[in-house]
Amino acid sequence: MNFQNIKQTLFLQGTTLAERILAAIALWIVGVWLIRLFVKITQSAMGFKQIDATVVKYVVSTMSVVLKMILAIVILGMIGVQTATFAALIAAAGLAIGVAWSGLLANFAAGAFLIIFRPFKVGDSVIAGGVSGTVQELGLFTTIINTSDNVQTMVGNNKIFSENIQNFSSTTFRRVDVQAPLPNTVDPVQVINLLKPHLEKIPHVLTKPEPVVEILQLSRDATTLTVRPYCKNKDYWQVYFDTTKMVRMVLIDAGLTPLWSV
Repeated sequence: MNFQNIKQTLFLQGTTLAERILAAIALWIVGVWLIRLFVKITQSAMGFKQIDATVVKYVVSTMSVVLKMILAIVILGMIGVQTATFAALIAAAGLAIGVAWSGLLANFAAGAFLIIFRPFKVGDSVIAGGVSGTVQELGLFTTIINTSDNVQTMVGNNKIFSENIQNFSSTTFRRVDVQAPLPNTVDPVQVINLLKPHLEKIPHVLTKPEPVVEILQLSRDATTLTVRPYCKNKDYWQVYFDTTKMVRMVLIDAGLTPLWSV
């Protein structure tokens, strides 16, 4: 046995492998940089064409993941790993992961459908997946919603897609509903006539559609009035608070006792 030849062969193979590993590392660094550059250019181009921000974020996220996977397969092939075998392993692993993480894949599929049907977009005020707030981002698997108390909440896309979605930003204005239960000893028409002039004076209340004050419900013990001004979406909560305050003040000033209910 010629140990000198074996040593030389091992040295050459080791050198070749080291060169391939260094080349793979260099390719990965350059490739990731090029992918980021390409994604950034694509994002800027889509933004220049005024494509919806929701679609842009979803597309660039998907593009980045797919391109990095392709780059990884190319690098493995360059090192000497059989990519056909590797692809088979990926497929098998994907099947196993799909069974174990069916919920994650369901979120991914639901995210695609949310992009296609577009029930909302970034910046819309919604109730989705049981969470109320402003949509910050639609991701591959989750949607980020910023609630009214400024809490960032991540909701699974599948939960959103499988439940009812309320989009308050799809229309230009919104109705505020405030209820005022009154004892049956009080004349509701008198109270309606008292509330209407004050309701029209509340800031940000729209004149068209006109504010409404009517009898909502009758019972043995009480008569419930509904006070319904309309306002722009951004003014909803302020108008709601101002309307509630106005109803209470008007009734107290008139010497009436409302049966406030939660």
